[in-house]
Amino acid sequence: MRTSNNATGGNADDVSLADAVTNGGNSDPSTRALYVISVAAELAGVHPQTLRIYERKGLLDPARTHGGIRRYSEADIAQLRRIQHLTAGGINLEGVRRILALEAELERLTRELDRVRVEAQEAVVRTHRFYRRDLVPVTKSRLPAKWRGTRG
Repeated sequence: MRTSNNATGGNADDVSLADAVTNGGNSDPSTRALYVISVAAELAGVHPQTLRIYERKGLLDPARTHGGIRRYSEADIAQLRRIQHLTAGGINLEGVRRILALEAELERLTRELDRVRVEAQEAVVRTHRFYRRDLVPVTKSRLPAKWRGTRG
């Protein structure tokens, strides 16, 4: 018999979340796995079985405790809401999976493009510094005769 539930919906005898759920070293609070399946389902407005189906279909990948209990983060809840929005629009789960994969790829490529732009800008700055060191002021009297003429 269970005696009391903690704020995340788990048993008071459960191992603490800090010890039980790994976060991949990510300190982003939105990815901290806090919610058990029943709480996550309620927050997303779906049945807990729906979350299991989504996980089986590869739409969700919740963290798990050492005991194998699913724990959902705020990011997982946002993903659930995104899935619900897409399915409410008439898209089937395979279509949702493809859309989510394309969105993830777009996000990855956008980050990569941003990184490459920064690197390119840094390379331009380095190149300009290099050119400035190599430039030597030349007076007209030191130019070859053919370059001293008038332009025209």
